Amino acid sequence: MTLRRILILLVLSCSCFVCRAQMWSVSTNAAAWAYLGTINGEVSVAAHRNISINASAMYNPWTFSSEKGPFQDRQRSVALGFRYWPWHVYSGWWIAAKAQYQEYNRGGMYGEVTSEEGDALGGSLSFGYTLMLNKWLNLEFGAGVWGGSTQYKVYACPRCGKVLDSGNKWFVRPNELIISLVFVL
Repeated sequence: MTLRRILILLVLSCSCFVCRAQMWSVSTNAAAWAYLGTINGEVSVAAHRNISINASAMYNPWTFSSEKGPFQDRQRSVALGFRYWPWHVYSGWWIAAKAQYQEYNRGGMYGEVTSEEGDALGGSLSFGYTLMLNKWLNLEFGAGVWGGSTQYKVYACPRCGKVLDSGNKWFVRPNELIISLVFVL
């Protein structure tokens, strides 16, 4: 009788351990790296079979030169959000929502002469698909849009101090293109 109880407890303990496997993930977005070398990372934890909570950060300190002059899309960005996975966390389709803050300075891009800097705060919605490559490695594809409010200043050129416009404005724009390599722990 006691041997049977010990075996049942052992099986239950092992099955609980298996259920708790793959609770964390760490990822980086290759598409962000390809876009002007934006350094980025995301950490995620499974909160439920279908829900994960994530925190991410992006940083781009670079200014580039071209024939038309300097251009940049510098930023410091942090976000906190969650993902809903219809099947199971870290596999298959997902939809996500997050709150995001970004400090930015962009200009000289696409033939622009002006530069804009500011602080943006808002919410983001994204969707995607995660392809399981093996037990520890996933490949993730997705896209997102975010909206919110920004307090900004527009300058006459990417490197000068003459202010052309400033204020607060609402925005909605594409937020991210995701092609991420995900390490699942």
